[in-house]
Amino acid sequence: MILPLLRRNLRVYFRDRATVFFSMLGVIIIIGLYLMFLGNTMSEVGQYAGDNGRFMMDSWIMGGVIAAASITTAMGAFGIMVDDTQKKIIRDFEVSPVRRWQLVLAYVLASIVIGIVMTFFTFVLAEVYILINGGAVISFSALFPLLGLVVLSVSASSAFVFFVTTFLKTANAFSTVSTILGTIVGFLTGAYIPMGVLPDAVQGVIRVFPVSHAAVLFRKIMIAEAVDLEVLPPDIRTFLGIDFAYGATVMPVWGHILILVATAVVFYGLSVVVIANRKHKK
Repeated sequence: MILPLLRRNLRVYFRDRATVFFSMLGVIIIIGLYLMFLGNTMSEVGQYAGDNGRFMMDSWIMGGVIAAASITTAMGAFGIMVDDTQKKIIRDFEVSPVRRWQLVLAYVLASIVIGIVMTFFTFVLAEVYILINGGAVISFSALFPLLGLVVLSVSASSAFVFFVTTFLKTANAFSTVSTILGTIVGFLTGAYIPMGVLPDAVQGVIRVFPVSHAAVLFRKIMIAEAVDLEVLPPDIRTFLGIDFAYGATVMPVWGHILILVATAVVFYGLSVVVIANRKHKK
């Protein structure tokens, strides 16, 4: 019964163009700001890459864009669950042979599938943008780690927004939260402005969000295509959010991966607890 429900959720999402658009709103805002303002502002930082300066900075911004897409598109998919709840459609499912856990799992899987598809689509657009501006297409050896990171980032983001969505009962509330997330996601990924420009307290808040760790990993993979990361001074890497430094200690790659995995496990677990308690109270 899960596959028919999954197909139904996918059709509902992609059939609604407004939902798809607002899922990508945060990404559109980031790219728009970069094209109008940030591109020229950040050009001086690219000097460390020499002739590949533009390639490096385009890769930097697109790493943040891809990370942002992984959370905004995953959340957009959960709009189906909220809409079904508000319109009482979910009650029709509950009186059918479909079990509640199958129904919930179909929503979660739809969020992951939609997130992966839309994030990969964003990656393709990012590569086209980089290529048009004189950069190069990502190498084959870097493509597979990046695709694996897309799956991990979407899974962690889906778990986080699933937990948030369990507390939203109306489409208006969901729309408000989605709009807020789409607006601030650029700050969470350090894409609007480099992390180094922000106060230490704000940088600390950014490091709390799982999507920021995904952005770090996307940047490491993509910027490495333009310049050897070892060429960049440590302060520049932390300034751009390529590294997360905690005092004199720089978080290793496995640390970021561990946080994303833990986020998926913890927030999916918390979501199950919330849903189970809600059902028990009824």
